[in-house]
Amino acid sequence: MQIKALGNSSIQVAPFVLGGNVFGWTTDAARSFAILDAFVDRGFNFIDTADVYARWVPGNKGGESETILGQWFARSGKRDKVVLATKVGVAMGEGKQGLSRKYILEAVEASLKRLQTDRIDLYQSHEDDQATPIEETLGAYAQLIAQGKVRIIGASNYSGERLAAAMETAEREKLPVYQMLQPEYNLHTRHAYETQLEPVVKKFGLGVIPYFSLASGFLTGKYRTKEDAKGAKREALVGKYFDERGGRILKALEEVAKETGAQQATIALAWLLAQPTITAPIASATSVEQLETLLAAVELKLSEAQVKQLTDASAY
Repeated sequence: MQIKALGNSSIQVAPFVLGGNVFGWTTDAARSFAILDAFVDRGFNFIDTADVYARWVPGNKGGESETILGQWFARSGKRDKVVLATKVGVAMGEGKQGLSRKYILEAVEASLKRLQTDRIDLYQSHEDDQATPIEETLGAYAQLIAQGKVRIIGASNYSGERLAAAMETAEREKLPVYQMLQPEYNLHTRHAYETQLEPVVKKFGLGVIPYFSLASGFLTGKYRTKEDAKGAKREALVGKYFDERGGRILKALEEVAKETGAQQATIALAWLLAQPTITAPIASATSVEQLETLLAAVELKLSEAQVKQLTDASAY
C-alpha cells in the first residue's frame, strides 16, 4: 500500500480516509467501534470528522461523532495510530459559528475534550467565513500550532478565488498555510473542482481529500432510479444525481465492474485515486463488510482504458 504525505507536511497517511459523519447518525457507538478497530487493524490511519457531526439528527446538538471517536480512543488506546482530522466553522448553535479568532480558540478546546486527545493532526476550516479577515483566522491557527494543539491546517468548501487569497495572504504575512483541501469531488460532481480549485491546488502544492466521493451512495449502484432512493435517509442528497450524465456514469461503472470483478463503490474510489491531484478519498461505512469494499479501492489498479472510459462517461 502506497503511503502519501499530507500536503507539504511530514504527516504520512494511507490513501483512504474514513469519514466520521455517520458516527452518532446512522451508526451507533458499538458499530462505530467495530468499524474503527477494523480500519486501523487493516493498516489504515486517516480519520476525518467535524464538530458539527451529527447536529442534523433530531435530538442531537453536534459533537456526537467526535464524542464517539474520543470514547474509542480511550477504549482502544489507538490514538497514536491515527491521523485525526476535524473541522470548525459550521453553525453549532447561537453564536457558535465562523472562523473568528475567539470562536476558533473556543471551538478547538471543545473538540479536544470530546475527542479525549491533546492534539488535532489536521484542523480544517469547514466553510469560508468572509466576515472574518483571513489574517485573523490564520493567526488563530498559528497560536494553536505553536501550542502543539494542531499540527497542520486545511480548508473545505472554499471557492478557488478565496482559497488562492488565503494562500497568498499566508505567504505574505508569514502565517500558517492551508496544506490540505477538502472539496466535493466525485465522478458526477467534477466541474467546480477541476475548473476552479485544481489550478490552485497545483500552484500551491495542496493535498486533496474529497468528500462525497461516492455521491451520497449514488455511485455504489445501490440506487438505479429516483424511486429506488425513496425513503432512504439520503434521499434528498441522492436525487440530484439522477440525470442523463448519472445514467451514463452508472452504465460505465457497471461495465468496469464486470471487467474487474470489483464492486462499483470500489471502482468509483479507484477512479479518484487515479487522479493526479488526489491524496485520498473520504468515504464512510456503516458496517465492517461495507468498509472492506471501500478499502479495496487502494489495491484496485484501473487500466488507462478503464479510467478513460469512466472519465468520458462523466464528461460535463
